[in-house]
Amino acid sequence: MESLDEHFNLEDESESSDDSSRNRHKSKLPLASPLCAETKFESGFQKTGRICLEHIREAMLHHKWQEAAEYMASYTQMLEDRKRRSTSKELVWRLSIEILHHLSNSTVKDYNIIYERMKHSGVKDYLTICLEHSFHLMLHGQIEEAKQQLSVAESWRYGKESISQHQRVKLIQAYRSLLDYMIWCDKKYTLTKNNSIESDNQGMQTLFRQASVNFKELLRNPGVWDPFVLSYVEMLEFYEDYEEALNVLNDYAYDNSFPPNPNAHVYIYQFLKRHNASEKKLVKVLKNLHLLVPSHELMLEYSFLLLQSERTSDFRKAFAVLLDMLDFACWRSNLDVWKSLQDAIHQLLSQNEGQMIIQDYMALRKDWWPKLHFTRSHAKKDSEENAKLLEVKASLAEILCPGRALRYTAEPLPT
Repeated sequence: MESLDEHFNLEDESESSDDSSRNRHKSKLPLASPLCAETKFESGFQKTGRICLEHIREAMLHHKWQEAAEYMASYTQMLEDRKRRSTSKELVWRLSIEILHHLSNSTVKDYNIIYERMKHSGVKDYLTICLEHSFHLMLHGQIEEAKQQLSVAESWRYGKESISQHQRVKLIQAYRSLLDYMIWCDKKYTLTKNNSIESDNQGMQTLFRQASVNFKELLRNPGVWDPFVLSYVEMLEFYEDYEEALNVLNDYAYDNSFPPNPNAHVYIYQFLKRHNASEKKLVKVLKNLHLLVPSHELMLEYSFLLLQSERTSDFRKAFAVLLDMLDFACWRSNLDVWKSLQDAIHQLLSQNEGQMIIQDYMALRKDWWPKLHFTRSHAKKDSEENAKLLEVKASLAEILCPGRALRYTAEPLPT
């Protein structure tokens, strides 16, 4: 540790000089708790490391990344302190990567050196570091290298496997399969571009089989696995295993052990639409999506499908779905939604009980809907931005809010 002692010059006289220098350049930032608190029985080695760490933090707070990197090169010696190795390892790992992110001259090789050193400085975070390392390689387009990292981590074992270690291994297997999918996509592109090449086709089949095993295993664990599910379904569709693809999507959306996930229902709808499923099946999926996210953009398609029916019950559902959308301010100025609402109202009014149905749904909205949609400021804004929207809304104002003194009117536009 002599180099650190010399670097920070921990003699009493130098310390007082250093303190006075720091006082002259005292930070105006709010004081934070020390990253590494002084202890009563700390050694000289630990004291030097603590002061070094404070210098690193000060440099990072002022975005002096090169200076922080120079201090960091000395602080890594703290990994030799057996008593504080686990704490020091976490700091070295996180701070080093953060500093490298901000250094303009940092290279992938620099990152690799840090990650490899962290992996071999202890076993506690080995799997997590491997996973993060692979992410970094992926971001730099080094897919094969990232896959190699995950393959090594997948086969790594230490002692009795804990629950957390088991979970990390499953996650590593999942991401390794995602990389198999990415390589599979590259081969698919080559296969399409160069017609049929037997070696590419065989390679794709191998990657598909490898990925399928881990994707299936992953989907036995409740969670949100959107990118993995989409990748698996795309591969299944490519090999025309449509039944299995639909089973995967249905299990993902309707298995009660999984958390509610609107995306899962969107994926089923998109799959069914791609394969020309009946309107009945599409409506069923969108009905479930409506229960989860009544403001979802697909609710416009849901209302359109319902309005194709000739049953009053479906007109009523369409009307309710569109009202639910317009309860959210994000749809307030959407002409398509208001035109669909206009169509639904016309369909209802052609039925005997149409007006009563409208009044029933608007009963809970009568106190706040006019303020949300039918004020004078809304009319002014709509007349300036979308004259057609103003016209449609004005035609519906009295039907939706009968007997209310609304100030929303379709005034003639200036010529």
